[in-house]
Amino acid sequence: MAITLLSHEVSDLCIGKPPLHCLSAITATVADAIAALKSSDDHFLSVWSCNHDETNDDDNNNSNNKSDCECLGKICMADVICYLSKFDNKVLSLSSAFSAPVSVLLPNSRSIVVHVQSSCKLTEAIDLITGGAQNLIVPIQTKRGQHKVLIQNVVTTITTHNNSRQFCWITQEDIIRFFLGSISVFSPLTSLSISELGVINTTQAFLAVDYYSSAVTAISCAIANNISVVVVDGGCDVEYPRIALIGEISPMTLACCDETAAAAVATLSAGELLTYIHGSGPLESHLRVVRNRLEEKGMVGLISLVDSLSSLLVSSSSDEESPRGRTKLYCQSVSRAARMARKSVAMVCNRKSSLMAVMIQVIAHRSIFG
Repeated sequence: MAITLLSHEVSDLCIGKPPLHCLSAITATVADAIAALKSSDDHFLSVWSCNHDETNDDDNNNSNNKSDCECLGKICMADVICYLSKFDNKVLSLSSAFSAPVSVLLPNSRSIVVHVQSSCKLTEAIDLITGGAQNLIVPIQTKRGQHKVLIQNVVTTITTHNNSRQFCWITQEDIIRFFLGSISVFSPLTSLSISELGVINTTQAFLAVDYYSSAVTAISCAIANNISVVVVDGGCDVEYPRIALIGEISPMTLACCDETAAAAVATLSAGELLTYIHGSGPLESHLRVVRNRLEEKGMVGLISLVDSLSSLLVSSSSDEESPRGRTKLYCQSVSRAARMARKSVAMVCNRKSSLMAVMIQVIAHRSIFG
């Protein structure tokens, strides 16, 4: 039965997955990416090489047509925050940062996103994922035509290639979920502890940063490796030194934030950032600390982000009964942040935990709440 399971193709994992909404690297800007991420239920958006404003009908389907789209990578709010926090701190306005092409948010390496055919074997997909690929782009057959979705004045397109092909992507979590659906095949392995199975990696150190390390460094590392970076505190007890696990920073941790968090990332340490984003949003005292540090560093452009968030806090406290306008938007953001706050809590498991328990724990932790 295990042989039959591994004979599956990636198309079996695509059943029920919606086509990708994406941005064009040719026309989209950073501002477009921010608006799309805020309005989308997905925490990641794909960026493609083609111009989605141009139709791709059969009239253009000839041997010399090179207009087929290629996925160049994926972006999330953490990419935006990291980009803005590193932007030229001498500029008075961030308008040039927002008008920059969306391609500035893409990683240098394009190996994290790999195109595969729907007939690709599951075993080959597993090899690609374990080899470093984060997303496998798979074509899915749909009705003809190109579809566009207008989200708050931002056009995100469901990419359509020639022959009416659209695309979805497969992640590591999708493969784990697929195996969980056939968990009986692996019996009795799944009931054994991870220690008994020897799957605990004791040779490779996990990525960790000190409480007072730069938040920018931690986020950059998390994005580059698509992992969670552990934040630890060595403490001040010299006689009984021990490391305390504070939390974790990952792209999912910052999914509850918006572009205003760039000011905090640019000034706070990794541990301070966890306090900043934890719970239902930053407090006014947090914003004052961030603003003071920005002024000390002369980072004038980012101060406008802090001021915009401060004005929302003031508006929320003075107009709590208003169901409309900026207050409502802020409250929605706070509600989303509260649901996502658990993402900053580091996930741990016991050596005696069964393989099935650990797999379910991973999926639950990586699931999208919202």
